[in-house]
Order: sequence, then C-alpha cells, then structure tokens
Amino acid sequence: MARRPDEEYDYLFKVVLIGDSGVGKSNLLSRFTRNEFCLESKSTIGVEFATRTLQVEGKTIKAQIWDTAGQERYRAITSAYYRGALGALLVYDVTKPTTFENVSRWLKELRDHADSNIVIMLIGNKTDLKHLRAVATEDAQGLRRRKDCHSLRPPHLKQSMLKRLSRQYLQKSTE
Repeated sequence: MARRPDEEYDYLFKVVLIGDSGVGKSNLLSRFTRNEFCLESKSTIGVEFATRTLQVEGKTIKAQIWDTAGQERYRAITSAYYRGALGALLVYDVTKPTTFENVSRWLKELRDHADSNIVIMLIGNKTDLKHLRAVATEDAQGLRRRKDCHSLRPPHLKQSMLKRLSRQYLQKSTE
C-alpha cells in the first residue's frame, strides 16, 4: 500500500469483485475502468484485472480491481486473490433471486480468506431491468444491515466505493 518512488500514486488499493457467474461483474469492471459496456460479454476464466486512478482528499489512489470468476470450478483459484484486498464489491443480479440467496455464501468465503477489516459493498446489479426485478430493495437493505455491508447502486459505483475505502484507510493510517 505504500508508495514506491517510481510510481505516480500515494496509495495502491486492491479491490475484488465477487458474486455468482452472470451477475455482471465484468461489465461493472469495464464500465468503471474504461467507461464501456458490452451486452455480449463472456464468462471470466479465473481472474481478470484492471486499474483506475483517482484523487481523494488530495491523495492519488490507484485501485487494482480483480474480477473473479463466479463459477464453482474456479473457487479454489479465486479465494487466493482475496488476500491483501482492502475492499470487495459483492454483486448479485436483482432479476435472479438465487444470486441474492448466494450472497451469504460469498460473504462467508470472503470473511474466511480476506482481512477482517475489508470494506464490503453489496451491489444489486441490472436495476435497469425494472420489469424483471425479483429481489426486493427492502430485502437487500435488510441483508446489508445484518451482514454489516455498505451498499451501492451501479450508477454510483464509479468513485463512491474508492472514495469511501480511501477515506477509511487514510483515517486509520493517521490514527
């Protein structure tokens, strides 16, 4: 996390994107890092990686975002990527209740393999498909409160997660 002399950032944060296959993790990553969206994206194999740099409270933050495969067969590989992560974006599809039901399993895996201070954001994706919504907002809010997670809607993802994560980290590092 400390700055290397040859780099142009003050802090380096590792953030993992997790959730079931098909919930839209890769599209969230491409929207966040390249402002692109692809309707015909393919399943992630193993892990993909992208970066984004932004300013928070006068500090340059470089985020490494790790997009993990949601399929069961990659579970052993992806759990190793949780180590060292300061943040996690746990994504479910609001049109597929099973992806929401699996959030608890993902949280358990994350808490088993990640640092205990990791900042977790629960993201209900595909909210633009209002006519297909199958997970009530109230259910998601209740789960978020019970499991001590933050929440974000995809349109607000761009900087909110990293700003919140950065502020929490900077606060802790100056205490």
